[in-house]
Amino acid sequence: MINQLLNDHSITKDRIYGLLNSLSETGSDYSDLYFQHSIAESWLLDEGIVKDGSYSISHGTGVRCVKGDKTGFSYSDDLNLKAIQGAIDFAKGISDSPQGQNSNPLKSRDYPSKYPALSPLESLTSKEKVDLLRQINSIARKEPKVVQVSASLSGAYTEVLIASTDGVYQVDCRPMVRVNVTVIVEHNGRIEQASSGGGGRYDYGYFVNNSLAETYTKEALRLALVALESIEAPAGKMPVILGSGWPGVLLHEAIGHGLEGDFNRKGSSVFSNRIGEQISSEKCTIVDNGTLANRRGSLTVDDEGTPTQETVLIENGILKRYMLDKLNGRLMGQPSTGNARRESYAHIPMPRMTNTYMLNGEDHFEDMVSSVKDGIYAKNFDGGQVDITSGKFVFSANEAYLIKAGKITKPIKGATLIGSGDEVLHQISMVGDDLKLDPGVGVCGKEGQNIPVGVGQPSLKVDMLAVGGTQLNM
Repeated sequence: MINQLLNDHSITKDRIYGLLNSLSETGSDYSDLYFQHSIAESWLLDEGIVKDGSYSISHGTGVRCVKGDKTGFSYSDDLNLKAIQGAIDFAKGISDSPQGQNSNPLKSRDYPSKYPALSPLESLTSKEKVDLLRQINSIARKEPKVVQVSASLSGAYTEVLIASTDGVYQVDCRPMVRVNVTVIVEHNGRIEQASSGGGGRYDYGYFVNNSLAETYTKEALRLALVALESIEAPAGKMPVILGSGWPGVLLHEAIGHGLEGDFNRKGSSVFSNRIGEQISSEKCTIVDNGTLANRRGSLTVDDEGTPTQETVLIENGILKRYMLDKLNGRLMGQPSTGNARRESYAHIPMPRMTNTYMLNGEDHFEDMVSSVKDGIYAKNFDGGQVDITSGKFVFSANEAYLIKAGKITKPIKGATLIGSGDEVLHQISMVGDDLKLDPGVGVCGKEGQNIPVGVGQPSLKVDMLAVGGTQLNM
């Protein structure tokens, strides 16, 4: 797709090499071109009726020139040579050295693909896509308390070509699919809402072959019905057990962002200049791994053409590495870890997470619960907010329970977890043996760019954490 599109505009490999030389003729340290072609669709079923749908095609070129810690960036959504040259002339204005240098010879490398190089949009017919959504509606309607159901299906296929002055010439073909279910239930005048879903770098057959329409729908129903029975959350400092899987979003936000290279190079992270220090309980080992097959946050190569890898960030409590792109790696005297990511050709790449999760420990979930006299079990989360500089966070639990005398008891609503990432790391006293990754729903925002990511963790016991609620006494 991308190669044919470029050929249609007479953009050959040799011509790309010439464009790179033009981009670097003013003496940049590094320059690159990022060509992208994307197709995407979405379907929305509400109250048994297809109420919305979309189909889009986009393409363009991002042009970047780096000199020292400064970046010149421009882009064009027109692939003709005149438009691309105009973007080049703008971007290379960042450097004015009289001595330029030619790009290294462009070379493609074969890296093991982490997902199929096929568009998911053609894997089901339009009728089959609508039937999948109607199946969700039918399953949900079997519950008498359900008053409203909505279901959505989305798919995208992106091909990119990355060429850079250090000799990179890489094509990557990236599929993505997702299903989401939302139900509203009512009982005795009380109304609650819950959602579930998942996806990854698959085609639509992933949902059909694994009966995931039923799985996601039943999970949304379970969450909504639990919410109907919930009581007001307590407030105060108490032990908190975090569930496995999606609650890893807390680690992602409160710790992961603080380990991205740009924040640490600039000294604005709470973890800056702390490599080799004990920054958490020795029970904690956290990795960022972009190599997991078909995962939402995985990439065969990052958006600078560097193969992704498993990077150990924290090992037995010791800070080992930051996540780096080429720019921040060069300025910090380290190689890229394959974490350069961008939302599209119209956005500048920066160090970002892929799939970030804590590894298994040796503790059993049952032992964690039995060790708590009075506390809460936060099984699932909504979103949250974090201050990168301080690591302070606020997260809302959308499924949580009281723990009394070592037993999980009543569900609670309105619980928020408040703290800072570095403090929480030291408060982790037990790490479960039940590691799970999220179902494929993560979206990460940074400086206005949204990208797909993965999170995960085993169950964790945090000895003391501030809980915001409306009940002062449990």
